Amino acid sequence: MEMRTLGRTGLQLSRIGLGTMTWGRDTDEHEAANQLRTYLDAGGSFIDTAAVYGDGDSERVIGGFLGTLVDRNEITIATKAGVSFKSGERSINNSRASLLGDLDGSLDRLGVDYVDLWQVHQWDPVTPLEEVLSALDFAVSSGRVRYVGVSNFASWQMARAATIQNPFFGKVALSSVQSEYSLLNRAAEFELLPACKEVGTGFIAWSPLGRGVLTGKYRSGTPSDSRGASPHFSAFVAPYMDQRARVIVDAVSVAAEGLGYSPTEVALSWVRDQPGVASAIVGARTGAQLRGALSVEEIEIPSQVRDALDEISSPRS
Repeated sequence: MEMRTLGRTGLQLSRIGLGTMTWGRDTDEHEAANQLRTYLDAGGSFIDTAAVYGDGDSERVIGGFLGTLVDRNEITIATKAGVSFKSGERSINNSRASLLGDLDGSLDRLGVDYVDLWQVHQWDPVTPLEEVLSALDFAVSSGRVRYVGVSNFASWQMARAATIQNPFFGKVALSSVQSEYSLLNRAAEFELLPACKEVGTGFIAWSPLGRGVLTGKYRSGTPSDSRGASPHFSAFVAPYMDQRARVIVDAVSVAAEGLGYSPTEVALSWVRDQPGVASAIVGARTGAQLRGALSVEEIEIPSQVRDALDEISSPRS
């Protein structure tokens, strides 16, 4: 699998990353092991998780595979901190104490001494940004983290963080921002991707398949075994079940049929090859689904088809 440089760093990421949000909850250890083997066999090495995924179970599952299915030094592990459901509702706490506490928990569950990329999971409107970023500096200086980034930050939030983290002043540079990006959600193109280019921050796309909708599985209804039918993810999928989404999904399906590809391959390769994208993270329910997504490595969408998809999915249309 092709490797790409993350922003202005020396970190190399597989251009398709393996998402593990469902591991330990909707995806058991046996199926997770199957997915990991499939991903490694395809040449991938970038695994994305978070402290909040499955209340830590995702990290525990990954940790169980280190030293058995894969050597720690052969993969890049990215995790996130600052979000929890401790009170039963989603909460954000990016205080220095909370972030570093999450990091210690992640390291313990993963069974590692460090993570390659540590990200602030969400913007916190309460905690001063300078305090948030001080946790990133300490995490790196203490040897527990190699590179740092943010996730789900607006363009101005990311740009401000990147400006504060100026290495000229002894700060740890902001390596990446992770944000949703797909044919169904191109909001990142307005300001975030240009801002990344300007400040040298790498861009990692999550949900490049439009929360699974771009696979075409929902064209005739909601399959009982899909995320759209899951109590954990139905609300997550619902925003992309409107008429605009149906038009885009139909266009992807028609393009796929004409090219002899699957809708998954077309939608994923579109994101993968967009300017500024370092890696696109794919999370699958089964190993078979993941193999279908990873086959994208062998294809490239013709420019005429890409232009047509650009036009029909344009957020300005």
